[in-house]
Amino acid sequence: MLLELRDVHVHYGKVEAIKGVSFTVDEGEIVTLIGGNGAGKTTTLKTISGVRPLSAGQVLFAGEDLAGVPAHRRVELGISQSPEGRAIFPGMTVSENLEMGAYARKGSLTDDFDRVFGLFPRLEERRRQAGGTLSGGEQQMLAIGRALMARPKLLLLDEPSMGLAPRLVGQIFSIITEINAQGTTILLVEQNAAQALQRAKRAYVLETGRVVKAADAAVLLNDESVRAAYLGGDVTKPE
Repeated sequence: MLLELRDVHVHYGKVEAIKGVSFTVDEGEIVTLIGGNGAGKTTTLKTISGVRPLSAGQVLFAGEDLAGVPAHRRVELGISQSPEGRAIFPGMTVSENLEMGAYARKGSLTDDFDRVFGLFPRLEERRRQAGGTLSGGEQQMLAIGRALMARPKLLLLDEPSMGLAPRLVGQIFSIITEINAQGTTILLVEQNAAQALQRAKRAYVLETGRVVKAADAAVLLNDESVRAAYLGGDVTKPE
């Protein structure tokens, strides 16, 4: 087991955003968290990465309790996040943004650049271009690529398809599948529940800070209540 949350509670002031969440992620999996706005998905990722403090409960990574471990140290341990909204550095070039992802590492970055540019050839074409001048899809590629520069064991992806044109959504999810095939475990938060469930092995449904369903992704993809709440119309197969 690579990641385990045990009865995690998180507050924003007096408001309890996460109310006893427990789940696991095994090495090599894609696991997805789905749910509506305000369900607690992003807060859960921030808690794992160390951006939000626990009120109660435990987060364990590779068997180590992360209580008191700061965010930068969690990156060194192997947890890297591509945040909601991308949060790239607009005044830095593509290459400089990618280098920032490797700030906690020493040594040559050549292999890491090769990996990222292999996944995202568009970024290599624009490596000297300022991040703020990229399209939305290119900025999302850059955010994911920057997270990969840390060589994570666990990659946290927060809404990677948000704001993208439909033609780019399938492309991004295909790349996510490829990243996983290369050996990186992925915890995915995604409002495009259909794509997320088609790519993931297992899934958890969050509602108002609680896990209300947990099953193989294929099972939830065919769950009538999940389909009614999150999938809308017909579900198309991934590209």
